[in-house]
Amino acid sequence: MTDHPRIPLAGVIGSPVAHSKSPKLHHHWLKTYGIRGHYVPMDVAQADLKAVIAALPKAGFVGCNVTIPHKETVLALADVVTDRAALIGAANTLIFRKDGRLHADNTDGYGFIANLRQNAPSWTPEAGPAAVIGAGGAARAVIASLIEVGAPEIRLANRTRARAEALRAEFGAKVVVSDWVQAGNMLDGATTVVNTSSLGMEGKPEFRVPLDALSPRAVVSDLVYTPLRTKFLDEAAANGCVTVDGLGMLLHQAAPAFERWFGIRPEVDDATRAAILGE
Repeated sequence: MTDHPRIPLAGVIGSPVAHSKSPKLHHHWLKTYGIRGHYVPMDVAQADLKAVIAALPKAGFVGCNVTIPHKETVLALADVVTDRAALIGAANTLIFRKDGRLHADNTDGYGFIANLRQNAPSWTPEAGPAAVIGAGGAARAVIASLIEVGAPEIRLANRTRARAEALRAEFGAKVVVSDWVQAGNMLDGATTVVNTSSLGMEGKPEFRVPLDALSPRAVVSDLVYTPLRTKFLDEAAANGCVTVDGLGMLLHQAAPAFERWFGIRPEVDDATRAAILGE
């Protein structure tokens, strides 16, 4: 399965990291494909990040995922940064190359698009404007990927307008910023609608953006997956929209990394979802 001389190790670095579903996901794939490897969660403080990453290859690690709060910091530690990681300004995947170089990538945008294509097969990104709610790190990956696949316009609203304006300055004129109080209006005519914020997540404030202007022809996605079916998705489905939950993005973004580390491209299928959901 892999020509690595030792049992290959991978993991996820973050702080906190105990909530991560990535170990469960990668363990499922390792077992499914009969690969002698392991994937472990690692809670690493910011001050220790550089030293830990430098030590991992010596311990047999072939790579790791990176999550909050280290996704931006690791770019400065990498020897090679992919174009998409540079554009997004963050990395979620590290590959420890055999030549000793640290390779940083970002597969979040890939995971977002792959999730939509799998669960909304009729989705046509170039058919009309996309409306994006939220302007954090996830929004950066979503905006970059939507522009790449041909969305003609990205309408963006965030509770703090300055953050949305910063993304417009980075991604250009295709991004049109709306005031937060007008977020509901930007859904008018949008054919893709995405919540990239934490609104509606368990323990977070409710999603209160009005959906009156939402077209039943829109494909609607929520990056939140706890709960799996959010109020936002339920309301959109009741309006006749095709809806896509956020779990698929988590699954699809992990597949390219697993392939780089362990030598097999895993399939994101019903068994994968069931393994993560504990069914």
